[in-house]
Amino acid sequence: MEGQRPKRAKIGKRLLRIFGKTNAQYRLIGAGDRVLVGLSGGKDSLSLVHLLKNMQMHAPFDFEFHACTVSYGMPGEDYSALHEHCEAYGIPHTVYETDIYAISQETIREGSSFCSYFSRMRRGALYSFAEKGGYDKIALGHHFDDAVESFFMNMFYNGVMRSMAPIYKADRGFHVVRPLIEAREAQLRAFAEENGFATIGDEACPAMRIATKAPYARAATKEWLRQMEGEHDELFKRIKASFKHIHDDTFLDPTRWKREDITEQLSNRATE
Repeated sequence: MEGQRPKRAKIGKRLLRIFGKTNAQYRLIGAGDRVLVGLSGGKDSLSLVHLLKNMQMHAPFDFEFHACTVSYGMPGEDYSALHEHCEAYGIPHTVYETDIYAISQETIREGSSFCSYFSRMRRGALYSFAEKGGYDKIALGHHFDDAVESFFMNMFYNGVMRSMAPIYKADRGFHVVRPLIEAREAQLRAFAEENGFATIGDEACPAMRIATKAPYARAATKEWLRQMEGEHDELFKRIKASFKHIHDDTFLDPTRWKREDITEQLSNRATE
């Protein structure tokens, strides 16, 4: 707010350490970067903008970041409280108006799953805003629980081994970064609660107003992992270690085998 010193959020040392280590290890954000942050107002994206603000104040290099909230264009949609929050903490913020909700009325099929649909539409809007503003990186608030859930969902429902990369280059030329990818969801929830932040949840999702199918797969996977972690308290620690120690040549994909004698033998047989 004009004339007032921006407020500062309380951030625990452990969360700061994980955030800093992740950024350094994967070289997510560096000197001169112009970063657009997708801010939904939930605990994850709120944590991200406050951690970026803290990094901007203390990092030995300069970078810019701007928070962007994609408005779906729904009747009664109101992000004024979120915008005031950002102003109070000195976080640059824009509410980007779109007609995603109106478009969805014509294009989404009744009874279909809504998560991927609105995720794609929201991501496309974020990319468009980034292009207009000249940003070179887009930061998203996915955490490690998201990565683990995606891994098992892809395995169980799609038959592929895939998770969430800390950084990748999108088709439209942006580098998409996930600075919270090694943080646990519980840490971000605790951060929001400790600071007394009012967060925006599923009530802001357009799908709550459309006859669509609930995201059963993710909910079921989340619950399964919760039960598993209750029985094995180091479950996520072990999964994180396994994500960093991948033995390609122990799976059923010959293109990933490193044993030259076997791959050469397979190649010879294919040409016989």
